[in-house]
Amino acid sequence: MGIDIVTKDDLQLFRTLLLGDLRALLHEAAGNKPEPVEGYKTKHVRNILGCSVNKLVSLRITRKIRVKKVGGTLYYNKEDVKKLVQEGY
Repeated sequence: MGIDIVTKDDLQLFRTLLLGDLRALLHEAAGNKPEPVEGYKTKHVRNILGCSVNKLVSLRITRKIRVKKVGGTLYYNKEDVKKLVQEGY
């Protein structure tokens, strides 16, 4: 087993390469921003429709209102909410 000696110049080169790789990763990640979610949150939909959480669950099950889950938050489709309001729900 041989002994490798690490000099200050070697460490400086490693630092430069590492920082370059990190910058490239951050630049790449900045270009992959998620699209903003279009829709209403549960509380807002409940206020608009004047209904309970259980009724919203029922509307989701019967597919009268579409929903998208992002993280732990449900977003209800704006067009579906408007349609329910127009129908006089």
